[in-house]
This record gives sequence, structure tokens and C-alpha cells, in this order.
Amino acid sequence: MSDANIRIPEEARDRLAAIAAAEGMSLRGYLARLAQSLLTPAERAERAEEARAALMKWNGYAPTPAEQAGLDGELDRRLAQAAGR
Repeated sequence: MSDANIRIPEEARDRLAAIAAAEGMSLRGYLARLAQSLLTPAERAERAEEARAALMKWNGYAPTPAEQAGLDGELDRRLAQAAGR
């Protein structure tokens, strides 16, 4: 596997390095593990579609795009409230 150089602010690098060290990892290893644990937008969309299909099969629930947008907005509002924003 070849390495890549990524330019980030020094403060971000130092924070990530401290987190990695606290977990007994190198920064390189920590970033590799982090990258494997996150989903790309396409992967998130695929999982969401699979979840919608499973929900529809299970109980027939199939929100319209407008209902989905409303639910997404409500979730965003509640997450922001929980985060104190």
C-alpha cells in the first residue's frame, strides 16, 4: 500500500496524533482505521435504501419524499437541540 500526503492545519494534526497515541496507535494507523469506519455518501445512500426496503417489507411503511424531508428536518432539529446549538 502506498502512502499519501494530506495537508491539514497543524492543530488538527496534533489533535489526531494525541487521540491516536491515547489508543496506542500511530497517526497513520489511526487514520486508516478511521477511514475504514466511515461510509461514503454512496454507501450511506445504499444502506438507507436497504433500510427503507426492509421497513416497507416489514410493516408497509413508505413515506413520501415530503414526509421524509419533514422527518429529516425534525431529526436535525432534535440533534441540534441535544448538542446545545
